[in-house]
Amino acid sequence: MAADVSPEPVATFCGDCDCGCPQLFVDPHAPADKRVRITADFGQQVQMSEEQFADLVAQAKSGALDRLTVTSV
Repeated sequence: MAADVSPEPVATFCGDCDCGCPQLFVDPHAPADKRVRITADFGQQVQMSEEQFADLVAQAKSGALDRLTVTSV
C-alpha cells in the first residue's frame, strides 16, 4: 500500500464561510524549497521553503506586516 503523500493542512484563514478559504499546508514530500504551500480561495498558490516561511512569521510577529491589516474604527 502506498504511503499517504498529501500535504498536511496546518491552518485555514477565514473559515466562516463555505467559499474555499485560503489554507496553509506543509508537504513533507515536496522539494525543500516548496515544502510550505499557501492556497488562495480561487485556486492560486504560493510555495516556499520552511526557512522563508519562518522569516514571514518572524516579520509578522515583529509588526512589520501590521500596515497590511484592515481595522475598523
